[in-house]
Amino acid sequence: MKLLGVEYTVVPSRIKEIFLPGELPEMACQRLALDKAIHAASKLKEGVVLGCDTIVVVDSDILGKPRNPEEAIFMLRKLSGKRHMVYTGLALLDLENSEILTDYECTSVYFRELDEEEITNYVKSGEPIGKAGAYAIQGKAAIFVERIEGCFYNVVGLPLYRLHMLLKKIGIKVK
Repeated sequence: MKLLGVEYTVVPSRIKEIFLPGELPEMACQRLALDKAIHAASKLKEGVVLGCDTIVVVDSDILGKPRNPEEAIFMLRKLSGKRHMVYTGLALLDLENSEILTDYECTSVYFRELDEEEITNYVKSGEPIGKAGAYAIQGKAAIFVERIEGCFYNVVGLPLYRLHMLLKKIGIKVK
């Protein structure tokens, strides 16, 4: 948000990130982003609320955020040597105009083969916990990534181009 020059306040939204059977990833991330935005908006009287949700999909499996080191190890083993997709859903709620906009971005990420020691050491760093797919591309996991196709900022968790386009639609100018 700082890169866009938009003033903001963080309002935590603690919703359960549950994936519905048969739900497409692009629908799931938008639904969860909207749920988060609605929950945060319930605490406010005015303004524009942004909700976001990032998920990772590999071999048709949706990977959310690992809750513990064992889940992180499992996810990183699944990603090792494979291409996966990162989806980030965005939801904007304009409380003054009761306008709701949603969209998503999708990026392909290619991981190199990871050995057990790399996975173990990375998980011991604590960085994977709470990160979709158990990694942070902008952190220590950058060395796992051979290449990406699409928006880098999407993999970080906030696709700036897509957000900019939504903000423009509701009349918010970025600086």
